[in-house]
Amino acid sequence: MYVPFDQLPPEARIWIYQANRALTEDEIQTVQPLLSLFAAEWTSHGRTLHASAAFLHHQFLVLGLDEAAAGASGCSIDASVRFVQGLEQRLGIQLLAKEALAFLGPDGHVQLFNRRDLRQAVAEGRLRPETPYFDNTVAQRGQLATTWPAPAATTWLARYFTA
Repeated sequence: MYVPFDQLPPEARIWIYQANRALTEDEIQTVQPLLSLFAAEWTSHGRTLHASAAFLHHQFLVLGLDEAAAGASGCSIDASVRFVQGLEQRLGIQLLAKEALAFLGPDGHVQLFNRRDLRQAVAEGRLRPETPYFDNTVAQRGQLATTWPAPAATTWLARYFTA
């Protein structure tokens, strides 16, 4: 059953998939019906899931599930990954790659840095302790408003800012 993303409870489980580029407004509008359809038809062992899907910051696909109604199973997780792979093909983007980390730039746009380049970006001042970092391991919808993004030095990235 489709639930509008902002109506999922704060404790709803989420999965965040980061795109390798920002999506255009047209691309988001084109896939919005697919997101709603997936959420409406997503099931676990025949049980209807109370789910949602949305693109946030034009860069992140977020799937949400109210597990109080019904939890995800291995098969339903597999179905969600197949859905994400289909979106990758349709949009010509990568959503499952993990080598880039996302930060909110001073211009309000998402900036991607390859993991291998973090030390250099910090040394050059392109990444600072207060730079907002999108930690895509956030697991509950309520955390999106409070810790996503969070200052890089308050996350696992703190080690890059210590002397």
